[in-house]
Amino acid sequence: MGKIDPSTLKITDMRFADIDGAPKRCTLLKLYTNQGLVGYGEVRDASSRTYAAMLKSRILGENPCNIDRLFRRIKQFGGHSRQAGGVCGIEVALWDLAGKAWGVPVWQLLGGKFRDRIRVYCDTDSEGGGRDMGKALRERMAQGYTFLKMDLGIELLMGREGCLSAPLGFLEKMREYKKTVFSTPHGSIDPRAMRGEAYDLFNTAHGFTGIHLTEKGLDFLDEYMGEVRAEIGYEIPLAIDHLGHIPVEDCIRLAKRLEKYNLAWMEDPVPWQLTGQYQRMAAATTVPLGTGEDIYLKENFRPLLESGALAMIHPDVLTAGGILETHKIGDLAEEYGVQMSIHMAESPIACLAAVHVAAATRNFMALEVHSVDVPWWADLVVPRLEIKAGEIAVPDAPGLGIEALNEKLIAEKLHADFPVAWASTEEWDKEWANDRQWS
Repeated sequence: MGKIDPSTLKITDMRFADIDGAPKRCTLLKLYTNQGLVGYGEVRDASSRTYAAMLKSRILGENPCNIDRLFRRIKQFGGHSRQAGGVCGIEVALWDLAGKAWGVPVWQLLGGKFRDRIRVYCDTDSEGGGRDMGKALRERMAQGYTFLKMDLGIELLMGREGCLSAPLGFLEKMREYKKTVFSTPHGSIDPRAMRGEAYDLFNTAHGFTGIHLTEKGLDFLDEYMGEVRAEIGYEIPLAIDHLGHIPVEDCIRLAKRLEKYNLAWMEDPVPWQLTGQYQRMAAATTVPLGTGEDIYLKENFRPLLESGALAMIHPDVLTAGGILETHKIGDLAEEYGVQMSIHMAESPIACLAAVHVAAATRNFMALEVHSVDVPWWADLVVPRLEIKAGEIAVPDAPGLGIEALNEKLIAEKLHADFPVAWASTEEWDKEWANDRQWS
C-alpha cells in the first residue's frame, strides 16, 4: 500500500460477517476506502446488521477522518441498547480508519492516555452453591484477575421451594422457556425469544412480573454470598449482576442483606430509565449502584448522574454512541464524582475499541470481557489480543491496533443464518430519505 493522503480518503463500501459463539452472535463490519485502507467496526452483540446497512448510502463518498461530522449525520438513527448498533459500529470503524490514515493510535487522537494497561474482569458462571462460585472466582484470581463479577439473583432460586412468590403458573412458564428458548450458551439470545409468548415474557419489565423474594429466598442469597466471600476473602472487589426481574422494593431488601459483603457495585437492579427508583435504592442502602450498558448518548446518562444515585456507570461502546461519545460520557460522570467501567460482550474489535476509551478516560476502573472461556476468541484479530495477569496492554499501532482479521477463523465461525463473509451490500447503496428533522 502506498502513502495515504488523509485529505482525499473516501469511503467506498461497507460489508459484514456474522460469527457465532464469541460468546454471542457478533456482526463484524468493514469500511473500505479509495486508497486501500480498511477500517474495522462491530455491531452490538445480538443486534441486527440492518441497523448499519441502512446507513451505508449516507457515508459513501465521505472522508472517514471527519468522524464527528459523520456521527452527527447518522446518530439520529440510533437508539437504546441494540438499536444503537449500526451507528456505533460505523463510528468505531471511522476511528480505525482515521488512526490508520494519520498513523497514530485511537487513544492518541482522544488526547492521550492515562494508563498503559487496562484492568479486565470477566463475568463468572458456576453450577452449584456459593462455595462452588467462590472456587470459580478463586480460579480467576489465580489467573491474575484483580477485579471480579458474578451473577446473584432469582436464577439461583428458580428450583428451590418457597424462595419466590409469583402469580401461580408464572414461574413454571419461565422454567419451561428457560429449558428451550433461553437455554443458549454464553447468554446468547435465541431469535425465538423475540416472538409470541416468549417475547411477552422476555420483555416484561421488573416491576410488572409479580415476582417477589421471600424471606427464605433472601436467606439463601445472603448465605450464598457469604460462602463466596469465605472462599475469596474481602480484599478483592466483587460486583454482582442479573438480580432478575424483581421490583425495586425487593432489590432494596436484598441490597440491605448484602451490605456486609463489601460489594463493588450492584448492576442494573431496575431498568435504567427509572431514575426515581435508583434514587430510592441509593437512599435505602449503602451498596453502590451501577447501570448504563443499554443507554445511548451522553444526554441520557445525565438524569441518572444528576440524581446522585449512581456510584458507577457502565456504558457499552457499541451502544453508548461509539468511541468519542463513551469518552465524553466518562468525562461527564467524573464531573459528578462517578466512576466508569465499560461493558463489553463482543469480539476483539469491540474490545480494542473499549481499550482505547479506557486508556484515555481518567475515571475508568475496569473493562468487562465475556469471552475468556472461549478458546479461539483472542485469535480473531492479528496480532492476537492477549489478556495477561488480568490486563490488556494498550496498543501503540495505528487505529485500533488491528493489522488484519483472521479470515480463516471467521469463515469457520460464521453464523448459520449468514453463511457468507463480506458479501456485497450494493442493495443499500441507493437507500435514501430526507433525514432533516426540522422545517
